[in-house]
Amino acid sequence: MRVPLTALLVASLTATAAPAPAAFYYLPPDLAPGPVTGAEAGIITPLGGATPAELRAALTWNLRAGLNVAALQCQFEETLLTRNQYNTLLDNHRDELAAAYQTLQAYFRRTQPRTAVAAFDAYGNRLYSGFSTVLAQYSFCYAAGQIGRQAVFAPRGQLFRVAETRLRELRNSLRPGLVERQFVFWPAQVRDATPPLDERCWKRNRLRGNCRFA
Repeated sequence: MRVPLTALLVASLTATAAPAPAAFYYLPPDLAPGPVTGAEAGIITPLGGATPAELRAALTWNLRAGLNVAALQCQFEETLLTRNQYNTLLDNHRDELAAAYQTLQAYFRRTQPRTAVAAFDAYGNRLYSGFSTVLAQYSFCYAAGQIGRQAVFAPRGQLFRVAETRLRELRNSLRPGLVERQFVFWPAQVRDATPPLDERCWKRNRLRGNCRFA
């Protein structure tokens, strides 16, 4: 049976009437990407005397923690997919994450045998709090969305490679005061556009010629 053209048009308009989710229009600041080993200051929560294998595990675990915080903190912008990416990450890389967890536990048993459990718990608390941000939420969430996508599609057993190449960006995104580069706000421009408020500069709602903008 042939459907009238008017019916098709009505069906099309009805199908597209629901609003689409807003896109996250954001041109990120330069986050100075670069590879890391875990020995650099400010990249991971410090682990004194860690071996290269333990540092690699720490990089992986730091990346997981950062993306976990993003999954909780960045739900204001659904198009970043931080929650979905994190859940998929746990499934795709469960073996590598479990190995990193066990390696870190072994590190604390080796370096602090009497207080290994408490030390590991304190390490985890510092790790999570180190990724929490308010003043840099936009830059952090944007970076987490980009890095999380790469982490999801990383080959199994290679998540640490993503941590090595992208964790510096995730850390740098936490710096307060970062601004996006598409629409730059210059306070000086606002000052130049602000008229004087002194009554002597106005006559019948017109600015006198001898008064200048502040």
